[in-house]
Amino acid sequence: MNSISVAIDGPAGAGKSTVAKEVAKRMDLLYIDTGAMYRAVTFLVMNEGIDPNQEQEIIRIANNTSFNFSKDGSQIFVNGENRTKEIRSPKVSENVSLVSKIGALREVLVKAQRKLAENHNVIMDGRDIGTHVLPEADLKVFLTASVDERARRRFEELLETDEETSISFEEVKENILLRDNIDSTREQAPLIKAQDAHEIDTTKLSTTEVIEEVISLIRKVQA
Repeated sequence: MNSISVAIDGPAGAGKSTVAKEVAKRMDLLYIDTGAMYRAVTFLVMNEGIDPNQEQEIIRIANNTSFNFSKDGSQIFVNGENRTKEIRSPKVSENVSLVSKIGALREVLVKAQRKLAENHNVIMDGRDIGTHVLPEADLKVFLTASVDERARRRFEELLETDEETSISFEEVKENILLRDNIDSTREQAPLIKAQDAHEIDTTKLSTTEVIEEVISLIRKVQA
């Protein structure tokens, strides 16, 4: 396969990670979950009892943290420890946008993400991949869905990982709306669709249909 980089962007709950992981598997790409990296830093910040507004402390943590992914990208190892489950907790979800909007932190993590993309065929998902992290990506895709649908997906995902969770669907929806606002209005690399991105509304599509559409777009790029 010719060298290729694929950027998948979109708001919380649009299905970016699920789609990117399966496309990576079927197209033999390295999957890089950039959102997991921001969640990992948020987890460490909260674990050390640091206020999300203490920017210098957060940058210190990021600069001293190693990130590694399993071959399929489904597991993230933070400083050598598997933190895949911990970074998906409701508390991390509530604070990740506050942490990820810090400009200096984004510079640290973007540098790490670009390094991973230099020597691999990659598919990377996040909120600013096509506009900021990989502006020269061979293919850019912007996934979206209605707020209710995105909240439903995130709520079901939460129930699967924590059956005893006390968070309600309405709370998940409020969190989605809050993240949308923070992500789209932050000063540095806000959530916007790149001009040359292919937009796919996944509200009424099955995961398989979205995956097939992205694979079709990749094959067109390679043709």
